[in-house]
Amino acid sequence: MIKYFFKTIRSQKVSELAEAKPGTWVHAEAPTADEIEQLVKRFKLEPGHIEDALDEDEVPRLEREDDQTYVFVRYAYKTASGEMDTAPLLIVFGTEVVLTVSPFHLPAVDALLKGRPPFATTQRAKLTLLILSHISTQYDTFINQISRKIKAIRARLRGQGLTNQDLIDFVTIEDELNEFLASLLPTNATLRRLLVGRHIPLFEEDQDIVEDLLLNNEQSIEAIRSNLKSISNIRDAYTAITSNNLNKTITLLTLATILVALPNVFFGMYGMNVHLPFQHADWAFPAIVIFNLVLIVTIVTVARKKRII
Repeated sequence: MIKYFFKTIRSQKVSELAEAKPGTWVHAEAPTADEIEQLVKRFKLEPGHIEDALDEDEVPRLEREDDQTYVFVRYAYKTASGEMDTAPLLIVFGTEVVLTVSPFHLPAVDALLKGRPPFATTQRAKLTLLILSHISTQYDTFINQISRKIKAIRARLRGQGLTNQDLIDFVTIEDELNEFLASLLPTNATLRRLLVGRHIPLFEEDQDIVEDLLLNNEQSIEAIRSNLKSISNIRDAYTAITSNNLNKTITLLTLATILVALPNVFFGMYGMNVHLPFQHADWAFPAIVIFNLVLIVTIVTVARKKRII
């Protein structure tokens, strides 16, 4: 699907055109082979770069072909199952138009069409940076959601209410964070090359936007690393707590076995059909019971003093 958007500085709303003209934002979402051929011929694009934009594993980078700049980035989105993932986006900065190609729906399109923030398709450099800004903001939103989820799981750890589902969620969260990290690191390298100004002409205001994007991405990267470390610490703490609880349980069961086994030794001895001391004495049974009770109390007291139980 190919759409053509046009808006000048004086325009109030974004217009959707039937054909492209100078100053148009051309957006191709999951284009077919025929649409790709149409874009390549109409705007004299490099076919290989368009095909790369539809590769789900494409990494962010910056390419220059003749008078066109190809900016590859990855944007974050939610899948139908609610999981967070990233997808490639190609932004082609041409002499007359800005062209974007994505294999899936691009959330930045909806935001910009709603006028948040105001933009003009005729300002090609600023439009490109606004798309990158929205992508950066989307990463921040998802990372904050993940941070809140990790804090909730950590709170359950304090109450020892951590479940197996929480550990499974950690695996999913780690995959999402690593995916974000693998996208943001090369994106920053791309932004640094843009900041030089040789690929896209930037005014001073545009350079400030790029610098803000770099700073914001660096903060996002640090937040991701912090979350990954928190997950590792929570998992280590849960392992230590589980191991400690298991040791306590085994110790308690061992102590219970001893407390049950010792009295049976004496009761078993006096249950044999052989002559035993004091077997005809009336006080023998109470004495054995009292002796066993004293022995049990002694063992329990020693165990408590040594903090075994």
